[in-house]
Amino acid sequence: MLDDRKTAILSAVIQEYIATAQPVGSTHIAAARNIQVSSATVRSEMSHLESEGFLVQPHTSAGRVPTDKGYRYYVDHLTTPGRLDKATTRQVGDFFSAAHGRLEEMLHQTSNLLAELTNNAAVVVGPKAEAIPIRRVQIVSLSSTMATVVAVFANGTVENVSIEIDELDDDVCLATASAHLSAGLSGSVLGAVTQVSPTSDASVDRLTQAGLQGLLQLGAGDQVFTGGVSAVADAFDAVEVVRSVLHTLEQQFVVVSLVSDIVGRGMSVAIGLEHGVEPLSACSVVVAPVVVDGEHLGSVGVLGPTRMNYPQALATVEVVSEQLGHRIEEG
Repeated sequence: MLDDRKTAILSAVIQEYIATAQPVGSTHIAAARNIQVSSATVRSEMSHLESEGFLVQPHTSAGRVPTDKGYRYYVDHLTTPGRLDKATTRQVGDFFSAAHGRLEEMLHQTSNLLAELTNNAAVVVGPKAEAIPIRRVQIVSLSSTMATVVAVFANGTVENVSIEIDELDDDVCLATASAHLSAGLSGSVLGAVTQVSPTSDASVDRLTQAGLQGLLQLGAGDQVFTGGVSAVADAFDAVEVVRSVLHTLEQQFVVVSLVSDIVGRGMSVAIGLEHGVEPLSACSVVVAPVVVDGEHLGSVGVLGPTRMNYPQALATVEVVSEQLGHRIEEG
C-alpha cells in the first residue's frame, strides 16, 4: 500500500491525465487543493511512484502519465462507482420505460444509449435464445421447398430460421407439424430440449425434427451489439492502435469471450492486458452482468482508453445493467 501522500499525488495525476490526456507535471500537482507540499516534494514523490511502476515519464522533459498498475491501484483503492446525476438517471429510466418491441432492437438501442452516456464504445451481450422459455412456434410455408420456423420467446423475442420441406408437404401437414412442435416446446428452453416425441405420421415427424434442429442452431448464437465505436477512434492518436481496436471490435466471438471472461473472473474492470486481448492492450473494459430472475443472462460494458473516467463508467454500466435486467424480466 502507498502512504497517504503518494496516494494523493497518484490520484491527482490520474485525474488530471484523464481530463487532459497530457503528461502531468509536478508544478501542476503541487497547486492542487489537497496537495499541501512543495513542487520539489511532489517531484520526489512522483519519481518514487515512477520507480515503483505506478507512473511513467514518456520523455525526459515531460511530465508523468499513469501506467496500467497505477490505474489498477486507482480503481481498487481510490474510486467507487460514482452517482449519476439526476438528468442522466432520468434519461436511463425514461429509455427503459419506453422500450418496447423486439428484444434485439432494445439491446441495440441500449448499446447506443450506453455509448452516448459514457462517450466510449459500448458492448451489450444479450441472453442466448436457448436460455429463454418458448411461448409458441409456427412453421410457415415460403415456397414448395422452403418454410420458415418462427419462435416467439417469453421475453418477447421473435426468431426465425428457414428449413427445407418436401414438395408433397401440404398446408395440413405443415399445420400439424407446427402445432406438434409448438406443443412440445412451449414453456421449455431450447438448451434443455433434445427431441420432440414422435407421432404416427412420418412427414409430420420429419418437419418437426427439421424445425427443432433449426431452432437449436439458432438458439446457440450470441446476441452481441456494439455502439459508439467511433468514440474509440477519437480517443487514440496512433492510427495503428485505432485500426487494431476497431478490427477487434468487429470480431463478435472475441468480444463475447472478452466480456464473458471478465465477468466470469468476478471483475468489473479490466485494465490494459489484464483482459488478455493483445490488440486491446491500450484499452480498459468496464462490465456488469445482466441478471434476470437471479440468473446471469447477459452483460453490458464499455470499452475505451485506459484513461477513461472509471467512476462514471462504473456507475453508468451498473445502472444500465440493472435496468436492462428488470426490463427483460418484465418481458
